[in-house]
Amino acid sequence: MTTEMFDIFDKDMNHLGTASRQEAHAQGLWHQTFHCWVLNPSAERGPSLLLQLRHRNKDTFPGMFDTSCAGHLMAGETVQDGVRELEEELGLSAAISELIYCGRVAEEYVLSEQLIDREFNHIFVYECEKPVEEYHFQLSEISGLFMVGLQEFEQLLAGGRKSIPAVGVLHDEQEGVTNPAVREISREDIALNSPEYFELLFNTIHERIDS
Repeated sequence: MTTEMFDIFDKDMNHLGTASRQEAHAQGLWHQTFHCWVLNPSAERGPSLLLQLRHRNKDTFPGMFDTSCAGHLMAGETVQDGVRELEEELGLSAAISELIYCGRVAEEYVLSEQLIDREFNHIFVYECEKPVEEYHFQLSEISGLFMVGLQEFEQLLAGGRKSIPAVGVLHDEQEGVTNPAVREISREDIALNSPEYFELLFNTIHERIDS
């Protein structure tokens, strides 16, 4: 198994060198990630976002709903190289020029004594009208894909709703099939991200769809 190597930084994003994924998470070393939210601006229920259901074997936030597509940048990679994650996780072939850059947010979470996650998250939006049932997603990373209404998702994160409906597909590992599914999700079902993170995301989306 190949050891994943990250570029590591101080809190001001000065480059310090490289470290393995395990070292970065065990020692709480700052590293970079690529996040892309897939937006369907013309969904039947209004503008909607694609959420992935993280596989239960993930080391962070297993079995929780998360960014449409996200991954670490490897040592030597640029932010633009992160676009490969769309192809790897969701089967979407897109150029970096087709994505809308929201900005960068530094976030840190102490998930356990052995897992301290400090990341510079580069956030993007990609518009795509593909029906959720037509996605070919990475089964080792993702257990399902679900669409949520943008407005409802914003209300949920702001505390204005206790739960919202999510409609999509769920992979049954035992049967080896992917079936339609509907979930009612609460804030506790969604992986952690800061208010600053979501402010950047939603401001960018509204500049796009409200203009």
